[in-house]
Amino acid sequence: MRIVTWTIRVLVFLLLVAFAAKNVEPVTLRFFFDLALQTPLVLALFAFFALGALFGVLSLVGTLLHDLGFSLQANAKTREGGRHPDRDAQFAFINAHLTRALAAGEPVISVDTKKKELVGDFKNAGRAWRPKGSPEAVRVHDFLIRELGRAVPYGVYDLATNAGWVGVGQDHDTAAFAVQTIRRWWQEIGQSRYRATPRLTITADGGGSNGVRVRLWKRELQKLCDETGLAITVHHLPPGTSKWNAIEHRLFSFISQNWRATPLVSYRVIVDLIGATTTKTGLSVRCELDPHRYPKGVVVSDAEIAALNIERDEFHGEWNYTISPRQASP
Repeated sequence: MRIVTWTIRVLVFLLLVAFAAKNVEPVTLRFFFDLALQTPLVLALFAFFALGALFGVLSLVGTLLHDLGFSLQANAKTREGGRHPDRDAQFAFINAHLTRALAAGEPVISVDTKKKELVGDFKNAGRAWRPKGSPEAVRVHDFLIRELGRAVPYGVYDLATNAGWVGVGQDHDTAAFAVQTIRRWWQEIGQSRYRATPRLTITADGGGSNGVRVRLWKRELQKLCDETGLAITVHHLPPGTSKWNAIEHRLFSFISQNWRATPLVSYRVIVDLIGATTTKTGLSVRCELDPHRYPKGVVVSDAEIAALNIERDEFHGEWNYTISPRQASP
């Protein structure tokens, strides 16, 4: 087989040499802007042949890569970086406490702030069915429209009933706004659904408006305890695990699917789309607009922190604690 292959190669080479010997006359190649180049005809032919072969090979690169098992791929977020040594232990601790609370019929909620959304005719990710060739026109640049502002959706997800409550804020994402949303959920749904319950359990991220180090978060929870008579137990997820919060994949992900490719042109549209979110497993969502102002930079004094009726768990008391109602002054 090798002899046949090499015989063919030699014959092709000899044919090319003979072709070159018969085409040595000079030719003039004229380019744009009156540029000209004089070269032997065979050299010009070989140059164009080489260029054609090069373009042919380049056009086959995609096919060759595909045949070799390659494909176009996006980056994959799999490297979590540094992890807390007690990360798994904290999840086990949370799971055990939530299981006991649910078994006792006590309310257990997961809370968080969804991504803030610009209000207006801006592009929203996803695709929707429309007549062919007529996509909905939106703004080219995502610049804030000051008259409309940003929507700040803060969610409460009830693990026992697969039901969500979302307060859509028009101001800053602060701890006062977060606790007010929890208060509204309790007033409208929680207290009638969980009559005479002594305790509310909350799971939350370790950062943001409901973060571990946010003093205002604890002060506002204390106010809620005093108003309702509830003891509120909080379990924060360990650092770097916010996407494992139940509300992220049981509520927020379905809201994003429900309003895909729909410009959020007004707060009314946002509230209606969130409230219309459902799933085959029975998720229901109630949503309301919160028009109140929540200023940033509220300072909570050491005296206010000292006055909290807070009990920290022996296992990571900064992550796991219970705030109880304070005794009323005589």
